[in-house]
Amino acid sequence: MRPIRAACLGTATALVALLTSAPVAAAAATDTDSAPAKGSHQVITLTGRLAQQTRFPVNPGGSPAQGDRTVFRSILFDQGGNQVGETGGTCTTTRVENGGAEECVVTYTLPGGQLSVQGMVFGILNPGPPPSFDNGITGGTGKFDRARGSVHADTIAPGTRRFTIDLAR
Repeated sequence: MRPIRAACLGTATALVALLTSAPVAAAAATDTDSAPAKGSHQVITLTGRLAQQTRFPVNPGGSPAQGDRTVFRSILFDQGGNQVGETGGTCTTTRVENGGAEECVVTYTLPGGQLSVQGMVFGILNPGPPPSFDNGITGGTGKFDRARGSVHADTIAPGTRRFTIDLAR
């Protein structure tokens, strides 16, 4: 039996991570304090460290199964190492063959509002480090109201992920 690794360190999942940002546009920023103007881009790079994770298997003590669930919380840090927020979410196993897959729903709580993120993570049952993944931003609150875009996550150490949040408004 192969254990299921935490694919979502906080999508952030759980979705916890860190990534180097590439310039997207002249209006790109890497801070969490300013909201992008309508029609602009903002890139935020954060590191997430897994704080809590609980698995709820469909078959306790058995093999991974469709419907297994992971609930997680991660602490988010900016590029200067300052704590700036957290993630919380759930991932549900949708497939156990061909490396496995999970569907994840994650909320990023940041200064000035929240971001809602959702998407698939593939290869969760493959040996080796957890896979990188891209999920869609489906909305937000506060200064992230009507946010769209994507989150790219890379595992950079056990329990640590780099998130590159590409916001469009």
